[in-house]
Amino acid sequence: MTRVLSAFVLILVVCGTVLFLPLFVTFFLAEVVAALAFVEYVGLARASGIEIPRIPAAVATLATVAVIPWVPEALLVVLMVSGLVLSVTILADGLNDGVLSRLGIAVFAVIYIGLPLGSLAAVQLQVGREALLLLLTTIVVSDMAQYYGGRLFGRRKLAPVISPKKTVEGAACGILAASVVFFWFAALVFPQMGVVGRVFLGVSLASLGIGGDLFESCIKRSSGVKDSSQLIPGHGGVLDRIDALLFAGPVYYTVVVYLAGVLP
Repeated sequence: MTRVLSAFVLILVVCGTVLFLPLFVTFFLAEVVAALAFVEYVGLARASGIEIPRIPAAVATLATVAVIPWVPEALLVVLMVSGLVLSVTILADGLNDGVLSRLGIAVFAVIYIGLPLGSLAAVQLQVGREALLLLLTTIVVSDMAQYYGGRLFGRRKLAPVISPKKTVEGAACGILAASVVFFWFAALVFPQMGVVGRVFLGVSLASLGIGGDLFESCIKRSSGVKDSSQLIPGHGGVLDRIDALLFAGPVYYTVVVYLAGVLP
């Protein structure tokens, strides 16, 4: 019951923000989520025995979320500057052990957290609210179908070492349900997208979401923790809730902005 209530509240907050509140509120929400996810990310790194330069890494990550929606062409510059700032910061610390691992994990926060959440905000700004809601709905349906499909039909483990509870049957249910939902509603949001495109993108988003879930599970397992935090009752942390979007978001953004003619 706790899991269901928490999910219901989260859906109300996110959908209400996207549908009814001014655009800047979506950006603010994206920054808040990025900040919370970054704190959990730092905690996972610390659990693995690695301390990263938190302030420059956080600034680079949050700046990426802010810049991408407004200046999509600046992505490469943002990544380059972020890497440079983090490198200089680490060099200023002196010749400490593990400098490469610290630098790699710090820069990866920009790619893993900043880029996807910036992409989600960019979808609403550059394409529209309906486009963002379509992605969110697709991922939520996939998660629910995986969970309940796995409980009802699950027999074979999908990735027993990384995520023992995930099953092949649950993943299949998630991909099927999400693809059907995306295929149906994408015809309304993107009437210019053909049947093959809707099928391919729907399957791709669901599959990427599963990949993002497994990736985060791998990080947690290597860090020796079960959840990224206990912030959300019944669900764990923010990273545990957005892990699928972190993989699916940038791909969706790339496809729909070209589809909408935002980029040449």
